[in-house]
Amino acid sequence: MTWVTWRQYRNQGALAAALFAVLAVILLLTGLHAEWAWQSCLKDNGCGTASLYNPLVASIVVATSAVPVLPGLFWGAPMAAQELETGTNQFAWTQSITRRRWLAVKAGWLLLAAAAVAGVVSAVVTWWSGPNHALTADAFQLNWFDISDIVPVGYAVFAMALGICAGLVLRRTLPALAVTLAGFVALRALIALWLRPRYLTPVTMYYKLTAPFTPTGSYLPISQGAVVPSGRPPAPGSAPVGIDGVPVPAVCQRFIGPVEGNLHQAVSCMAAHGYRGYVTYQPASRFWAFQGIETGIFVVLAAALLGVAFWMLKRRDA
Repeated sequence: MTWVTWRQYRNQGALAAALFAVLAVILLLTGLHAEWAWQSCLKDNGCGTASLYNPLVASIVVATSAVPVLPGLFWGAPMAAQELETGTNQFAWTQSITRRRWLAVKAGWLLLAAAAVAGVVSAVVTWWSGPNHALTADAFQLNWFDISDIVPVGYAVFAMALGICAGLVLRRTLPALAVTLAGFVALRALIALWLRPRYLTPVTMYYKLTAPFTPTGSYLPISQGAVVPSGRPPAPGSAPVGIDGVPVPAVCQRFIGPVEGNLHQAVSCMAAHGYRGYVTYQPASRFWAFQGIETGIFVVLAAALLGVAFWMLKRRDA
């Protein structure tokens, strides 16, 4: 079965290797230049707002967020669906190998291949992104968190398992492709936008309005605003005038006007009357914990999908 699997997917594997080689060369050349620029900035005591990368190359790197789903789409979904759709499963499953061993060997090699593809792409992207993360402290931000370090491996394993399971359940290639893509995108969006900020209890810091606070390092922002002296956020619409969405109390509204500098006086007045700013966030020190939690979620879901796939085979045996 290993030899058969290799024969079936060797062309796709060669294409994936060629595309990775092109990507690696591009990132190697631009990454070395970015590293040199970053070191120059350190010698010059800062880069300011300078960009270390060509925007086109940066767009290509962000587009690697699609890499984990591609093996699941083009290898995983057709693996069983194509056999069932064309009827070749009648030949494949009547040989000396059992159905379960057929699924275990093919799924095992494809899962390993998907993890390897996502892992090597993530490795070069992580290296390439290093200088920019050091400059902008954005490793925890959406898009960058998703394409670096270990989470792409978890995504790829899940996408492959989803494709295999969808193919066995639906028994048609195109519907399996659609379900794999839609399920992967939907789950990624749900976790990134809703669940990820809640993996661990966030930290909330309060600060004086006249001395704004910014967390250090690459943190994950959740919310920011102001609270009244009682410690609660001001009620929306409680005052006709606001600063950045925060209602200004009546006693401080006299400072709001066309004269330059009045805004600072209004903020000082609010601070003097007990208003405080707050920021709720996940600190940079939790980056690797979040990487591990998210990878674990996708690996566990992948294991559950593979369990469903084997159960479907058992049901057909019955």
